Amino acid sequence: MITEPRFLVDADACPVRDEILRVAGRLGFETIFISNGSRPIRPPGGRTRIVIVTDGADKADDWIADEATLTDICLTADIPLAARCLAKGAFALNFKGHPWTENNIGSALAGRAMSQHLRELGMGGGPPPMGGADKSRFLNALDAMAQAAIRRAKAMPPG
Repeated sequence: MITEPRFLVDADACPVRDEILRVAGRLGFETIFISNGSRPIRPPGGRTRIVIVTDGADKADDWIADEATLTDICLTADIPLAARCLAKGAFALNFKGHPWTENNIGSALAGRAMSQHLRELGMGGGPPPMGGADKSRFLNALDAMAQAAIRRAKAMPPG
C-alpha cells in the first residue's frame, strides 16, 4: 500500500493557505490545517480538514510532529517543529519557500536561539512581512517538494 503524501499545515500563523489549497487541489493531496484555535480558519473544501487542539500553545506542534510520516510535507514557520518533522523523515518547508533539510536545520535552530537572545536584550526584530516574491517562491518550492513526496511514496515498498 502506497502512503499518500499530505500537507500538514501549522495553521495559526499561515499566510499562504490559499496557495497550499491550490497546489493540493491540483495534485490531489489531503491537507490538514492544525490550529490551537487562537485564530479563526474558514472551512476549506476538497480533501481538506481542520484539526483544533485546545490543550496548550505547543499542542498543535505536538500533533503535527506525532502525525508526520515519510511522505508528509510539514508547512510551518516554526523551526523547532520543522526539526521534529525532519527527524521523523518528513519533508519541511517554511511559508516563504525555504525548504528545511538535515543540512540546514541545525544552523537555523542556532540562529533562532541567537535571535531570541537578542530580542530578550531589546535588540533586533521579527522577520520582514510576506511579499509577492515570497509567495511565488513558496508555490515553486511547494510544488517541487510535493513532486519529491510523490516519488518517495511510489518508491516505498508495499505494505
